[in-house]
Amino acid sequence: NSPVRSVSWNDARAYAAWLSAETGQRYRLASEAEWEYMASTGRKTPFWWGYEPGAGRAHCFDCESGLDTGRPARIGNFEANAFGVYDTAGNVAEWVQDCWHKNYAGAPANASVRESGDCSLRVVRGGAYRSPARSIRSAKRDKFKADQAYEYIGIRVVREIR
Repeated sequence: NSPVRSVSWNDARAYAAWLSAETGQRYRLASEAEWEYMASTGRKTPFWWGYEPGAGRAHCFDCESGLDTGRPARIGNFEANAFGVYDTAGNVAEWVQDCWHKNYAGAPANASVRESGDCSLRVVRGGAYRSPARSIRSAKRDKFKADQAYEYIGIRVVREIR
């Protein structure tokens, strides 16, 4: 019922590999482009629901959710987006597969993972319960050390369907 958090990017990758071996399915971290499309539902607005954060839409320190801003909320506390995905804005930020680049220049056009650049730093998306509303926008991105765990960063795995 709670989001996975306090895991490094390396831990997240190891978990996806373990889950794949255990289930016989292929699990992985999303590419940065996949994550943004999933979180935005393909919309060009800052949030999948529109232009303003609004009250009761997400869990961040100034989102007016009525929840304790010192810790994450239970999963699915807010409405799912148009793709049926919960908690894409706030609550716990999420590791994606891509190496860090300061911008999208030279990014793959096919939404694949970008494995060049500074791979000691990995991309995190989604903002967290301790983030301001401007940092939970679907386009917001940040970088963190891949070998370090952070209490406000977790994972969302993708299962490939063949």
